Amino acid sequence: MSFKFEKLIIWQKAMDFGEEINILSVGFPKREMYNLSSQILRAADSVALNIPEGSIEQSNPEFNRFLGYSVRSLAEVVTCLYKAKRRSYIDDNTFDKLYNDAFNLMNLMISFKTKLKCQ
Repeated sequence: MSFKFEKLIIWQKAMDFGEEINILSVGFPKREMYNLSSQILRAADSVALNIPEGSIEQSNPEFNRFLGYSVRSLAEVVTCLYKAKRRSYIDDNTFDKLYNDAFNLMNLMISFKTKLKCQ
C-alpha cells in the first residue's frame, strides 16, 4: 500500500535532491547554521513537501497551486546555491551538478503542472 504521490517521479526526484542539499549544507561554515544552511534546507525540503500536500486535493487548480510553491522553493534553492558558490562554500563542479539537477527537476515539475492544466 502506498500514497499516490509516492509514485510521482517529481516527488521521488525532489526527495533525492533534498537529501543531496542536506549533505551539502553540512559542509557550510558553522556561522551559516541559522542563515544560509537553514534557508537552503528549508527551501529544499519545501520542494518535496508541497507535492504531496497538493496531491491530496481533488481539484487540479489546488494541485497546480502547490506545484507552484514547489517550483518557487526550487528557485530559492538555486539562489542559495549561487550564494554558497560566491562565498566559496562549494566548488564549481558541485554547483554545476546541483544546478543541473535543479534545472531538470524544475522542467519536470513545470511539464507536470502544464499537463494538469490540460486535464
